[in-house]
Amino acid sequence: METAVLTLRVPAELRDRLEALAKATQRSKAYHSVEAIREYLEHQSWQIEEIQQGLKEADAGDFASDIEMEAVFNKWSGHAD
Repeated sequence: METAVLTLRVPAELRDRLEALAKATQRSKAYHSVEAIREYLEHQSWQIEEIQQGLKEADAGDFASDIEMEAVFNKWSGHAD
């Protein structure tokens, strides 16, 4: 796997927490930083994909019917039949 150097400034408190985590887990700060960035990007990518899909559906006029919306509302409001 190809790697690249990334330099960034973080608040001292965040750096201290990262150092403590690295020491406690016997893993490097770089390892935990990469994992944190990976998880963040996966979450953000998923969210963006869902938003884009929703926009495509909306542009195509693919909306839930009134009956479908009422069923969802009833399910989550505790008024299910």
